[in-house]
Amino acid sequence: MALTKNDIITRIHDLGFTKKKSVEAIESLLHNIKRNLAQGDEVLISGFGKFCIKQKKPRRGRNPATGNDLLLRERTVVTFKCSGKLRDKINQTY
Repeated sequence: MALTKNDIITRIHDLGFTKKKSVEAIESLLHNIKRNLAQGDEVLISGFGKFCIKQKKPRRGRNPATGNDLLLRERTVVTFKCSGKLRDKINQTY
């Protein structure tokens, strides 16, 4: 089951915040994360993980539908590396 933005807002609202303040808090958090990533900065959330920007070089690829070879262009991607605390928590679950 996926955790949606609305689920997060509802959980914050359940802590006693108004719905409007819950929405503002999440929207502000996501806006700041997106803005910093767009500027090329890393976003570190202690105890959770780090979002980074990586440059991918052009590479050869293949269209799976047709089998034709093609050249994938250079692009920028966002990567996430979880913290050790989060990794330990996940490993305790499984």
